[in-house]
Amino acid sequence: MKPRVAVLISGGGSNMVKLLESMDGDHPAEPVLVLANSAGAGGLAKARALGVQSDFVDHKRYGKDREAFENALIAKLDAVQADVICLAGFMRVLTPHFIDRYDGRMLNIHPSLLPKYKGLHTHARAIEAGDNEAGCTVHEVTAKLDDGPILAQARVPILETDSPETLAARVLIEEHRIYPQALLQFIHKF
Repeated sequence: MKPRVAVLISGGGSNMVKLLESMDGDHPAEPVLVLANSAGAGGLAKARALGVQSDFVDHKRYGKDREAFENALIAKLDAVQADVICLAGFMRVLTPHFIDRYDGRMLNIHPSLLPKYKGLHTHARAIEAGDNEAGCTVHEVTAKLDDGPILAQARVPILETDSPETLAARVLIEEHRIYPQALLQFIHKF
């Protein structure tokens, strides 16, 4: 039986789409769920259009009770027997309660060359620092934010004319390329 992959999103899901599209034919994994933290996440309709079950758990409903929110996520992930979880623009910080449950089975894509620029506003921070290059990183998820073992990176030069938006657009092209590749290599652990 193929490892079952769930993808967590918060927005439009462009990385999610690339992951789902990559898992066709003789790919060793199968997508079983796209799960968002709000009903308005644009990626949910894209997942359905690609024939993948989609659902959401509205984080706002849980207020500051992060464990209750995560328990609702866990219930949906366990219902589809997810073996691997890919975070693809999931904009909620997960607690050790959630991460420990899926230890060694979660991946994330981050728009910087980790360990540089963990967290938000990575492109603006790279430009402001005068860096010559930026990029993206696929890493395993651990309890420390954007800090797990690095599985893949891609580098993009920072141009003199770059704004955070133009740099982000070029980095996103590389995200779409390396995330499916990293998932394919990671799946061989299962």
